[in-house]
Amino acid sequence: MRAGLTWLLAVSPQPTAGADVSPGLRVDVVATGIPRPIQLAFDTHGGLVVLSPGWRGDAAAEIYRVDVHQALPVDATRAPRVVIPFAEELRKAVFGSLALEPRSGDLFLGEENGNRIYRLGADHRLQAVVVGLNHLLGGSALALDEQGRLVFVDYASPETHLRSEQPLPPSLSWLTDEGYRGPLVFRIDPSEERLLPRRADLLAPIVPRAGAIPAGQEPLWRLIGVTATTGDDLVFLSSVGEVLRLGPDRELRLVARLPAGHYYRNNLAMGPDGSVFVCGGFHIRQIFRVSPAGAVSIIASDLGDPGGIILDRKGALYVAETALHRIIRIAPSR
Repeated sequence: MRAGLTWLLAVSPQPTAGADVSPGLRVDVVATGIPRPIQLAFDTHGGLVVLSPGWRGDAAAEIYRVDVHQALPVDATRAPRVVIPFAEELRKAVFGSLALEPRSGDLFLGEENGNRIYRLGADHRLQAVVVGLNHLLGGSALALDEQGRLVFVDYASPETHLRSEQPLPPSLSWLTDEGYRGPLVFRIDPSEERLLPRRADLLAPIVPRAGAIPAGQEPLWRLIGVTATTGDDLVFLSSVGEVLRLGPDRELRLVARLPAGHYYRNNLAMGPDGSVFVCGGFHIRQIFRVSPAGAVSIIASDLGDPGGIILDRKGALYVAETALHRIIRIAPSR
């Protein structure tokens, strides 16, 4: 289960009850006092970045920064935070997905159940990067690949179908001609010398390809989360627990099937050995490891509404326990 992983323990951890982990592992509390933490990232200095909706619900999000190299657990009520106001007075969308650009430290924030993606720079100002999405879920709905390109999963449904402000170009007309309903996956380079925001309704998706879905049919998969591997490959999670891989030929291939259940607001992370860690969300309450060969094992169960997951450079797994307002770390017992 832990092949290829080296785990890191910080100073003075506080063990915690509640989560049931596999034999040989332990759970330590990393930070407390964060209101419903939902997404995690590591900044350029190895500090933990936490996305939270805040206590009051009067802002689009709050960003907490936690120094995991100090004595643990950290009381996050004393940690630095940034309150992100709603992008517009009449637009009360909150952020539910997060990705960090390691070179600049900029954050990419996606509206949960919304249709926009923003960039938050060092000046704490929001810049719209993508608009015109149909339905952007929370969790791992967006990710950055090794080249710094932004990958995101949109969803065209009967109620929110291809929100184009202008007629679609001929290259995308097949989407409306075939009445497509299902996931749309895009990949863009935000650093390109092109005007922002980019309009998703005029972007060509990398999934599905034209002709890949027969006219009048829906896809067999419902992609709800994505993470980037080495190279151009992408790994997806479907709403029924299928783990799929998209290779250079742009064909989706099944890697593994997770236990049956309702997967919602899920999160994915890549391990250093090519394993994929999947957080099942508040319905499943488990974290799975999918080996490069497709073997599925359970890392932890009975978590308190697990949200974002991330691995540090040593392979230690950090988890946002949303319902318990804290961050935990899973590592081997001493």
